[in-house]
Amino acid sequence: MRHAVVMAGGSGTRLWPLSRAARPKQLLDVVSSGDGGAHSLLAEAFTRLEAVLPAERIWVCTAARYGAQVRAALPRLRPDRLVLEPVARDTANAVGLAAALVAEADPDAELAVVSADHVIRPVERFAAALTTAFDALAERPRALVTLGIRPTAPATGFGYVRRGPATGVPGVAEAAAFKEKPDRATAEAYLASGEYLWNSGMFVWRARTVLDALADHLPASAEGLARVVAAPAGTDRDAVLAEVFPTLPKTSVDYAVLEPAATEPGRVLVADLDVDWLDVGSWPALAQTLATADGNAVGGLAVTLDSAGNIVFSDDPEHLVALVGVRDSVVVATADVTMVCPVSDAERVKQLLAAVEQGHGARYS
Repeated sequence: MRHAVVMAGGSGTRLWPLSRAARPKQLLDVVSSGDGGAHSLLAEAFTRLEAVLPAERIWVCTAARYGAQVRAALPRLRPDRLVLEPVARDTANAVGLAAALVAEADPDAELAVVSADHVIRPVERFAAALTTAFDALAERPRALVTLGIRPTAPATGFGYVRRGPATGVPGVAEAAAFKEKPDRATAEAYLASGEYLWNSGMFVWRARTVLDALADHLPASAEGLARVVAAPAGTDRDAVLAEVFPTLPKTSVDYAVLEPAATEPGRVLVADLDVDWLDVGSWPALAQTLATADGNAVGGLAVTLDSAGNIVFSDDPEHLVALVGVRDSVVVATADVTMVCPVSDAERVKQLLAAVEQGHGARYS
């Protein structure tokens, strides 16, 4: 059967001070619902998958410290579908742990791996593309399918994948090459060629296939995860997980699985995902999910006078942020931190957080 896992363990440091270690961006109600309300990125990801799969076959992988918040945010998530990482060991081990548990529940499972911090519209086109990626496994059962977003601009902040020969499934091609984040001129050439897609970091494969790939290329992780699943579910397994997981080699699923597999002709495929896609990883990106008022992106209570191009956010419904004569700035107010920076410096927020931690420890993290 077909399953999906939402990867929801990130900390979202570039959205500080709104996103914190104790409550990261995927759990914050920051996506405008269009009716004056808002919902979380995680809730949106779960609902988006329900267009393809029943709720009982949707899993969520997150940090153990977020478990209670995830349960509260997703009332339709089955308790046994929540995968908790005791510590962060990068995506290869997170994906591997989820795949091992899914394979235990369904040895023939086909598994989609999606992110919790994307906004994807319209949902119908996402559902169609994900279904197409699943369909590709019928033709090539050992395939590793990545979802490629049709680029709309010469973005330099994303990785790219070049399409190769077509497969027997419309909308799916062999992946000819993966390219890291390019410079502007290279990105413009990629866009002009029509051969390249943005690499979304979302995948479809058989759960057993990715576990076999880990056994081939990251045996220490494969062996450790096998020990975890061999333990009886419950407190015994939790104890083994707490012992083993922190020892696993820390690496990404792209490096551990996709890059080695890409050396085998036709092993890695790319499915065309023609959607409006937003990776909510920074304040300018988040601004695209907020309501607009007088030329400003606004979340929460705000009043602006002769101000434009700003991103204004308050997480307290009783705390008013008032701007006069302010241009092109990020202004964020939380209970214990106020941050102001030019929009052009928004990518430096992670660097700013490091400076805050150096001066004040983890108090404001």
